[in-house]
Amino acid sequence: MSLAWLYQIIRDRQTNLPPDSYTAQLLQSGLARIAQKVGEEATETLVAALAEDETRLISEIADLTYHVLVLMAARGIPLEAVEAELERRHR
Repeated sequence: MSLAWLYQIIRDRQTNLPPDSYTAQLLQSGLARIAQKVGEEATETLVAALAEDETRLISEIADLTYHVLVLMAARGIPLEAVEAELERRHR
């Protein structure tokens, strides 16, 4: 699975809003709730980095990454824009 694939699924949930989809529910809850989830996941990632094993850290990084992608979709930021910024910084 690539980040592009996951981001496309998130964008699809944003458009189609399946009723049983956590992603669709999160997107419908609004930007403040999405940002709150990013903050929660960032904190959990920090705790895992400092005090938990690698398996837990990987899980928390995955959660954080997913929620950041949801935030990007909610704000209409394409994945390519972030990729371009990272590439610009590398030069």
